[in-house]
Amino acid sequence: MNATQRLFLASCLSIMVTSMIFSIRADILQPVAADYGLNNALIGLTMSSVFWGFTLGILVCGLIVDVVGMKRLHLLSGAGYLGGIALILLAPVPAAANPGGGLFASTGSTVLYLGFLLTGIAQGVVEGVTNPLVATLYRHDKRRMLHKLHAWWPCGLIVGGLVAWGMGQLGLGWQLRLLSVAVPVVAYLLLIAPLHYPPTERVSASVSTGQMLAETRRPLFLLLFALMWLTAATELAPDQWFAKIMADLLPALGSNTILFLVYTAGLMFVLRQYAAGWLFQRLSPYAILTVSALLSLAGLATLGHLSADAAWAGSAALLGATLFGVGKTFFWPTMLAITSEQFPRGGALLLNLMGGAGMLSVMVALPVVGQMMDSSDTATALRQLSLLPAILSVVFAVLWWRQRQRGGYTVQALPHD
Repeated sequence: MNATQRLFLASCLSIMVTSMIFSIRADILQPVAADYGLNNALIGLTMSSVFWGFTLGILVCGLIVDVVGMKRLHLLSGAGYLGGIALILLAPVPAAANPGGGLFASTGSTVLYLGFLLTGIAQGVVEGVTNPLVATLYRHDKRRMLHKLHAWWPCGLIVGGLVAWGMGQLGLGWQLRLLSVAVPVVAYLLLIAPLHYPPTERVSASVSTGQMLAETRRPLFLLLFALMWLTAATELAPDQWFAKIMADLLPALGSNTILFLVYTAGLMFVLRQYAAGWLFQRLSPYAILTVSALLSLAGLATLGHLSADAAWAGSAALLGATLFGVGKTFFWPTMLAITSEQFPRGGALLLNLMGGAGMLSVMVALPVVGQMMDSSDTATALRQLSLLPAILSVVFAVLWWRQRQRGGYTVQALPHD
């Protein structure tokens, strides 16, 4: 395995950690809340620190990565994970519950918040380093390799879910479940420690900071930045609620509804890892995004019209989950690939602005989806949510048509290419 392959493997492991900790965090919410005397509102506020941290990490990374260097930041992400996990595990448990006293009423809840915040920052730094690193290592094959990189996101969801479930079956506490995340963190730190990182694509092409900043004002980038909010909300907001959504739609399944999330994560992994290269050799990225939006729309609409009493309810649920799982697969990495291919002078900054937009979108969308499910039934909420991929279908189709009118999709090359 050469140095490029090792760097790519370390990037994949890093992405796997970001989603693995998401799965395990979701699994340990209730025992953490019980130990620290936090009600649902306070534990929700504690978890929100992760999203703020992620956004902060990825945006700051975009601003300083060319100065500090990708290797230093990659190592820093591992230290952030280990430090955050240590803070959470060492947070002193209060003698008595005090949910009315606020989040920072005790030292334990304060340290807990800071620990989760630090893991969120580490997640953002991972995304902020690995996207420009892979775009630099494979600048002639960005679309395929960015999809392979982000195939490790659903892989981490599966690994984290299975680890948490298995440890729970063995009666192991939430502390050990969280500590398991340290294993792949140490693995990627050991892998990257002896390696040399190249300068980012923008730096190696001698693109100035002024030229990089000018890319943020281009109309197409501003449109894609806005669309990233919609694609991320379409993909990740239902994902985070998926177990509850399926439990509401098919109560007879009980706790087995989590298997639908594992199933859609498996679809994403296979398609990103093995099908993306074949598809992008034959289709424009805008064509793939258009089809993705249509499939997501069909999946959400199918689930939104599901009737638990119908004889075909199980089959319809599987069909809806499959359509949605396939549809959402290509949103995030394809948006990043288009950004890198159409605005290479924007470098890591533009990639990380897109990632930051996606995560901010999820922060906003999660409580909105929850409110929609509270104020109406879950099926109605899904039908309302399907408006997002409906809008995306139209906009991406127009972009696809305009690109064809101009002679097809072309990758913009920097001078060193």
